Amino acid sequence: MKAQKTIDYITEWLKDYLNKSQQNGFVIGVSGGIDSAVTSALCANTGKPTLCVELPIHQHKSQVSRARKHIEHLEGRFANVSSIKVDLSTTFDTFKASLPELEDQELQDFALANSRARLRMTSLYYFAGIHGYLVAGTGNKVEDFGVGFYTKYGDGGVDLSPIADLMKSEVFELAKSLSVIDDIQEAEPTDGLFGDSRTDEDQIGASYDELEWAMGFDGDISEISDRQEEVLKIYKRLNSANQHKMQPIPVCEIPEDFKE
Repeated sequence: MKAQKTIDYITEWLKDYLNKSQQNGFVIGVSGGIDSAVTSALCANTGKPTLCVELPIHQHKSQVSRARKHIEHLEGRFANVSSIKVDLSTTFDTFKASLPELEDQELQDFALANSRARLRMTSLYYFAGIHGYLVAGTGNKVEDFGVGFYTKYGDGGVDLSPIADLMKSEVFELAKSLSVIDDIQEAEPTDGLFGDSRTDEDQIGASYDELEWAMGFDGDISEISDRQEEVLKIYKRLNSANQHKMQPIPVCEIPEDFKE
């Protein structure tokens, strides 16, 4: 991969879209993970106002410290970068307390995890609204178009997606060229929606390298290993189940003669 050319291309794409939208800058939720680190660095690279927002909700300490360290690193390098921290833990607790308890605790925990992402989206659009900024998405190609590993109208609710055509391995490549801090480059990917240290691989059942292989697989299934066959099944199951996230919102088009 031609990392620097890719960085320059995305940077110009961001600047061009910003100019056409007649907005003033970018706002990004920074989680302490590789995707938000690369996205925020790319936005910073445009020279346009870039607001990095920390939105912890009972976050694991390691995620909070990585996010803060990355933001401080960016602010030290780019005069156009600013930051703010909004702790949504109490807001989330109030929301949770207002809901009826479910007998299925696992189902409720999953629904509440997605609610965390949606609270963060709402907060990002608050800052976007008051500053005239665009919300920059942090999803990569595997998450957005492979297995749908994101929250609809949560981290999937954005104005533009600068890294959504990059595989996770390519995001890591850009991170090196963008001088993203080692703490983030070396951390296990996690969505941070459960307040613990579980990784994306723990949840999905396959690593991003394995999922990238599955996305591009077009060979003879009889020639692959048992593990590869298992990964392929995981990929196909998630890709099928999450099509509702990856396809445009369906519109019920009423026949014209019904309107006469």
